[in-house]
Amino acid sequence: MPRQPRLDTFGALHHIIGRGIERTKIFRNEEDRIDFINRLAALCREKALVVYAWALMSNHYHLLVRTGKQPLSRSMRRLLTGYVVNFNRRHKRYGHLFQNRYKSIICEDDLYLVKLTRYIHLNPLRAGIVGSLKELPKYKWTGHRGIMGKARNDWQDVDTVLAYFSSRRKEAIVRYESFIGEGIAAGRRPELTGGGLVRSAGGWAQVKSLRRKGRPIASDERILGSGEFIERLFAEAEQRERETLRLAKRVPDLKEFAERIAKLQKIERDELLMGSRKRELVKARKIFCQAVVKRGKYSGANAARFLGISTSAVNRLANADELPEVNKIIS
Repeated sequence: MPRQPRLDTFGALHHIIGRGIERTKIFRNEEDRIDFINRLAALCREKALVVYAWALMSNHYHLLVRTGKQPLSRSMRRLLTGYVVNFNRRHKRYGHLFQNRYKSIICEDDLYLVKLTRYIHLNPLRAGIVGSLKELPKYKWTGHRGIMGKARNDWQDVDTVLAYFSSRRKEAIVRYESFIGEGIAAGRRPELTGGGLVRSAGGWAQVKSLRRKGRPIASDERILGSGEFIERLFAEAEQRERETLRLAKRVPDLKEFAERIAKLQKIERDELLMGSRKRELVKARKIFCQAVVKRGKYSGANAARFLGISTSAVNRLANADELPEVNKIIS
């Protein structure tokens, strides 16, 4: 049975946890950690992700991120696939590195952003890597140093976290550190990490199924939030399902898509296939790729054969910022 999509939407806050297969060390040295962080930073600079908190341990990692201009799954695939390829090359190994799929827990901002930041940044102290709160900023591989002003991570959003504590930066840092210290006595917080259960199995359809069966949503460990927050997720789930069903009823063929775009853009249909670099034709091909690949669920290869261009060119156009004309083509 195919895996269902994860819970995700633009701007959603996620606590992500990934572990090494059979407790394998996924970070063996500083070069490994730098590689991982550089890849994460690149995604932030591209606005694919916003990162608030992070921690790299020897055999697992934690991230607190917000979905940006592309789905979380795509960002994580880029991060992890590239990292594993380089890791295997550096250490002359083959095969899988990470245990199953990473966990992704969708969270309500105001209730959980700073709580999760604290939980994530206390990992080195709980693991005994550092001995006290004062020593925590010395551990280079968490976002705590950046928030405390001890490291310049221009890709990490520290301002959002500090804004929860004060509008004045110095005061905010003091209050933030005090808040972190208050979390030491709480120890491990299974409710923030999934309690050992796999949150990421299934997608929107599974969440709706739980609701229909009368199962309390609090037991759905893919979500951390209030009843109002969960109701909003359900509303989004239902909207997505309606959209999916509408598209499934009838997806136009590629020729019909091309005819719709030609009419909308006031060009001849065959001009789409000519490879011209005229601005209006480049835009028309971009609309076509986004309509048929992102919305129409055709493969990039099918679209490429129809247009007579490369699959990589189709995917690049399809994954660019979506044009408003796509809605007119799909509706």
